[in-house]
This record gives sequence, structure tokens and C-alpha cells, in this order.
Amino acid sequence: MTNPLQTLSGEGVAVWLDDISRERLRSGNLKKLIDERSVVGVTSNPTIFDKALKEGDAYDDQLRDLAVRGVSVDEAVRAITAYDIRWAADVLRDTYEATGRLDGRVSLEVDPRLARDTERTAAEARALWWLVDRPNLFIKIPATAEGLPAITQALSEGINVNVTLIFSLERYRGVMDAFLSGLEKARENGLDVSQIQSVASFFVSRVDTEIDKRLEKIGTDEAAELRGRAAIANARLAYQAYEEVFSSERWKALAAAGAAPQRPLWASTGVKDPSYDDTRYVTQLVAPGTVNTMPEATLEATADHAEITGDTVRGTYAQAQADLDALAALGIDYEDVVKALEDEGVDKFAKSWEGLLARVTEQLNRQV
Repeated sequence: MTNPLQTLSGEGVAVWLDDISRERLRSGNLKKLIDERSVVGVTSNPTIFDKALKEGDAYDDQLRDLAVRGVSVDEAVRAITAYDIRWAADVLRDTYEATGRLDGRVSLEVDPRLARDTERTAAEARALWWLVDRPNLFIKIPATAEGLPAITQALSEGINVNVTLIFSLERYRGVMDAFLSGLEKARENGLDVSQIQSVASFFVSRVDTEIDKRLEKIGTDEAAELRGRAAIANARLAYQAYEEVFSSERWKALAAAGAAPQRPLWASTGVKDPSYDDTRYVTQLVAPGTVNTMPEATLEATADHAEITGDTVRGTYAQAQADLDALAALGIDYEDVVKALEDEGVDKFAKSWEGLLARVTEQLNRQV
């Protein structure tokens, strides 16, 4: 019997898990999710690693070795995270081959404290690509203004990139431009562009969280009517932009050389407001050629009771624009919202990284 995750996959949505831990790998749980939950990829972030290190003893042996060697905490964090990512990439290698190298991907993030530093971001992307040394790796680079040239640079060198922290439609267009520029440079450098992959992680639920908060301050019936409509509208208009860019003459020239499009990836798909349906950021964003990366709770909720009714994105663009226009008419400043979300996202990930460093420092000290 086909379950909702299989149906979702059949609609052209790649199901990825937004979580990784050594215990998940050691226990065989990731392989089980691949076999039973249609999972074909994995994403990670500093918060996920911090949580993994806090729970259980799966990292103790490696921490003991790192402590004996007297490595720096930064080196220790990279050794720990690269180990998990390399292992996950190996678990997903069969998927990678079976999907023609489209899926079976695992993402590892550059140090988020470098989000406003182009040169250092590009340098770390190279270092992580070398360290993990797996063809099905994605290096996550934030879509800040300073991140865009680093994205182009990484792609031009044949490094697969997961562009993260995209909130605005304008910035998303900048990300797609950076992708096209990167592939054009890669081709000029003599690289086979058919071997280079990228996804663009467009964040969803956080948009509703921020805009709903502003609507509640307005407090009118009209404002209440618009609660929970911004994030899905924003993502649907992003897909419209994707369709436009990847049907352009510029893209066709790259496609003729064997390039694959940069797929939109719906990120932050766990529902933050308990009054909302817990699968809304899955069921309302079904479109071919996309990825939906889900925390495990959302993955299980989708498997249990999501109603996948086919494509829920194409054909909705006029209503999506009308929703954003209605928000603007109430005084919700879209540009202010997306800037606040990007700044908050960069700051949160940087703080999570600091938290990860502190936890590893504590655990290294415990080993001595």
C-alpha cells in the first residue's frame, strides 16, 4: 500500500531528513528511513550536531582520541562533523547511484560566523569539500550578499552547493544568478557541468512566524484572516521564479552542456504554531523538481496522515501574489520582514556554532 511519502516522491518531491547523529547512523536508523520512509537525502546544521553530542555516548571514543592528540576545538568540531557526514554519505551512496546522482546527498555547513565574509567562506567550502571527500556531499553556504560570490566560486571549482537561509524572492533570484554564473565559469574552466549539483534552501515556516506576529499586533479581523498565508505564498512565488529562470535562454545553453537545474529545497518545514496542521508545509508545497527537508516529527506526521493531492504550487501564483499584496496593504513591510529573518537566521546559526564549540570544549576537557 502506497503511503503519503511515496506519493509525495511520485509527485517529484525528494524527501530529505533534516537531522543527523552518530547514534542514528550507528543504530541503522538512517538506513531504515531510506528503506521505509522514502528518504533520499540528509541536511545538517550546528544545532543538530549540538543536540547529537548532548545525547548518548556515540562520540566518546572519538572525543577521547581528539583530547589525547590535543587538537584545537575548531579542529575537533570539524573532525566530528565530517565523520558523521562522510558516514551518512556512504549510507546514501546507493541512493545517489540509483537516482542518477541526483539525490543521495548530505549537506555540511560552513562556519556560520563567516556568513558576511566572502573569501573565508569560499576557503572553508574548499577545505570541507576536501575533508569529507565524497561526491554526494553538498557544502551549505548562506545566501547573504557576501555569500553569493562564494557560491559562484565554489560551483566554478566543481563543489556541490546547498545555498541556505533564503527568505526573499529578490535574494532567491540572486542565488539562481550566482548558480548560473558558477556553472558558466566551471564550463570555462573545462569542468564537466553535468557533475555539479546544487539546491537552493528557501525557508518557509519562519516567514509565517514573523509575519503572524506582526499581524497579531495589528489585531484587526482583516489581519487575522491573513495569518498563516505568507510563507506558502512566498514559497509558491519562489517556484514561479524558478520556472522562469530555468526556462531562459541562458539556462538552456548550460542544459545543452549537460547541467542539471538548481532545485528549490523547502527548508524550515516543521510547523511552529500548534494551531496549524502539522503537514501544511509539505502538502501545500508539492511541485515537481523540488526537495522537502523535514525534521523527523514532520516526516512521521506526513507518513501518518498527510493528504497528498498532487501539484499544489503551479496555478496558484495569482493568489500567492494577492496574499502578499494584502499584507502590504495592511502595512506589513516585506523587505523589512525578510531582512529581519536573514539577520536572525545568521545570528542564530552563529550562536548555535558557538554552542557547539562550547559543548565540544567541555567534552574534550572531560576526557583529559
